[in-house]
Amino acid sequence: MHKSSSRKLKKPGEGLGDAFKQNIIEWRSDLSVKRVNRPTRLARARTLGYKAKQGIAVARVRIKRGGRKTPKQAGGRRPRRAGRFFTLNKSKQQAAEEKAAGKFKNMRVLNSYWAGEDGKFTWYEVILVDPDHPSIKRDKGLKWISSGKQRGRASRGLTSSGKKSRGLAHKGKKG
Repeated sequence: MHKSSSRKLKKPGEGLGDAFKQNIIEWRSDLSVKRVNRPTRLARARTLGYKAKQGIAVARVRIKRGGRKTPKQAGGRRPRRAGRFFTLNKSKQQAAEEKAAGKFKNMRVLNSYWAGEDGKFTWYEVILVDPDHPSIKRDKGLKWISSGKQRGRASRGLTSSGKKSRGLAHKGKKG
């Protein structure tokens, strides 16, 4: 495969033009967490552990862009205590994984990747695995996710985006 064609697989917004814009327009009217039949970026999904088999699903999750804001306080307080804008202590990607894990309670988050964005939203696709499915329990590469230690992976920061926000991104083999 030559360099320019492999690059299109990695960055979906580049070189696709109208088709990519049309996808974004359709995604805006979808639910905030929606199961999809196949990944938008198949090459990226495969590098993160996706396989086209029973027991594995992909969900597209919509997250609002920008900072977060708390409601305005009612009543008399000094203005110094009325700080309303704050940043989350986690990435938008990690928030998307948690959202998907909440929607699909019987599944575990394997990984996720960026799918697209516009001025208001960012979409991530989250790879989910059913730990009780026989095909997952037989798979030597995926049966580790069936153990009890892997419950609540997204909310405990055990996915790759969660590890990055915890400062564990570069912990591993050296050299």
